[in-house]
Amino acid sequence: MTAQRSAATDAEVRLLRARAQAIGGGVREATAGAVVRRVFAVQSQDATAAMLGIRARGRDITARAVRAAYEDERSVVRGWFMRGTLHTVPAGDVRWLLRLLGPRLLAGTAHRYRELGLDERLRARSDRLLRDTLAAHGPLDLARLTERLGTLGIATDGQAPFHLVRHAALGGLLCHGPWRDGEPAFVLLDDWLPRETDGPERDTDGAVAELARRYVRAYGPAEAADFAAWSGLPVTWARRAWKSVAAGGGTGQGGEAPEGADVRLLPAYDNYLTGYGDRGLAVPAAHERRVWPGGGVIRAAVVVDGLAVGTWSRSARTGVGVDAFEELPAAVREGVGAEADAVTRFLREAA
Repeated sequence: MTAQRSAATDAEVRLLRARAQAIGGGVREATAGAVVRRVFAVQSQDATAAMLGIRARGRDITARAVRAAYEDERSVVRGWFMRGTLHTVPAGDVRWLLRLLGPRLLAGTAHRYRELGLDERLRARSDRLLRDTLAAHGPLDLARLTERLGTLGIATDGQAPFHLVRHAALGGLLCHGPWRDGEPAFVLLDDWLPRETDGPERDTDGAVAELARRYVRAYGPAEAADFAAWSGLPVTWARRAWKSVAAGGGTGQGGEAPEGADVRLLPAYDNYLTGYGDRGLAVPAAHERRVWPGGGVIRAAVVVDGLAVGTWSRSARTGVGVDAFEELPAAVREGVGAEADAVTRFLREAA
């Protein structure tokens, strides 16, 4: 255990983490871009959940404002980054993240390419076709790109088109852009984002150290093992970078918390629930299976200053429903009601 963890109680660490993640202690950001800059990466396998994750960390942020951050301001970008999963990150960090993570993720997918018959030559042809197609006709969704990939003799009814589009994204050729008819569309990265003006040094050690600093600011207090689990980088790399972070004294975004319980409705797969190697501080052990029931599922959670007290779901018929782990105090019930109303308004606008 690190010195910063051992010097504080579990409750103190949890509150510091909640404040760093803007999900407790009264911390909320004013804009969608500010939320993503603060937490660095919002879990985004599910696009609606990603929008709800930004909402939970903001002050009266609307669905329209979140879409504007993605499409009009282009201040945030959705793509494959940490652990090879979809995240929303600040636009200015896309290129150096791809330089650091892209080659490892592509190498880690080599066995899947072989299974699908996507050899290096075919992947290169696919990259060229996707570049030319998007340059001439973009933005285009996956279905339209799949049709074009079929001209290379690729089966269009399996996983090959997805992996070829992801290959081009990890190589820095394309990225997620605007939505078209309810589906995410892809664009050429160089057309969508300005050329990189800053970022960490181009050597690997410098980039890993910068990623570790961003992680500590967004998730600290934490440990090297947490950083390794979140980033998907080798533990040896994480430990080496952690030394520079410790030397710099990074401890996250703390501060004094106001009185009263701060309730948030976090979406399924929220990055607060996936950001640490140890789940114990966020979810009581007795209720862990209610948040992580198995099969890769992570349920939407009700948290009070970073501590999960229940799960929630929403249906068109019944609205937001909460399954509390135990009887909730009146103040928490009031907070749940306010959050449920906010979620309902947000999703109504997003529809």
